[in-house]
Amino acid sequence: MAQASLVAAMLQDRHEGVTFEIVVVETEGDRDLKTPLSALGGRGVFAKQIQLAVLEGRADVAVHSAKDLPSITPEGLVLAAIPERRDAADVLVGSTLAGLGPGATVATGSPRRRALLLEMRPDLNVVELRGNMAARLAKVGSNGIDAIVAAAAALERLEIVPEVWERLEPEIFTPQVGQGAIALETREGLSAELVAGIGDSSVEQCVLAERAFQETLGSGCTIPAGAWATHSAGMITLRGVLAHLDGHVVARDERQGQDPRLLGQLVANTVLEEYQRRVELP
Repeated sequence: MAQASLVAAMLQDRHEGVTFEIVVVETEGDRDLKTPLSALGGRGVFAKQIQLAVLEGRADVAVHSAKDLPSITPEGLVLAAIPERRDAADVLVGSTLAGLGPGATVATGSPRRRALLLEMRPDLNVVELRGNMAARLAKVGSNGIDAIVAAAAALERLEIVPEVWERLEPEIFTPQVGQGAIALETREGLSAELVAGIGDSSVEQCVLAERAFQETLGSGCTIPAGAWATHSAGMITLRGVLAHLDGHVVARDERQGQDPRLLGQLVANTVLEEYQRRVELP
């Protein structure tokens, strides 16, 4: 809702005299707060019903967290714009990493976050976490949970500043594909000019590279993988990671290029080959 309100305000500024209305759509991921995301099937659970609303004409623009968007755009829709991106990093809330005692309990619903936490701190007890941001933050200090992992961008957009928190550097703790970005989809044939004016071309190139990485791996939220791209002087730098769920095998690659799709494919193939090689080692 916070993201939809932000997009509506941006569109209103560009289209004087046009009225924008927010259409609330409850997704499978919103309804089922008990089943782990990996068991639900990952990214599509937060996107399919919203995409269907646009395809059926109940809405004109779909507003997604880019990290929840499947790598393949459904027939009849186009990924029309990606506005300015917030911090793509993850944050630990409730404690710093060094402040967590041996065997401390950290909650997250993300296999990627779980694997990267255990790579850094194999002693941690990592448990499942679902719900909206308020529900997740309320878990800190209850039921033996010492800390949770959240997206920095979500806290920024909701203007939440936890009492104790630590930013996990994205150069090491690789973010989810599209994390911190908002993706806007429209129907094919609907004028892309409606939303194109609020897109950020450099952010779009970065997210396209990350999504190509995801598409090449054939993964969503169901396996511990992530990618983070930055853009400078016409070049894209992409960092990718693929890990075992318990963090004992983590394959990384980093390279630069100008073609986002090719770059994403190269990084994905490299981490996959490295991961398979290390898994097969005696």
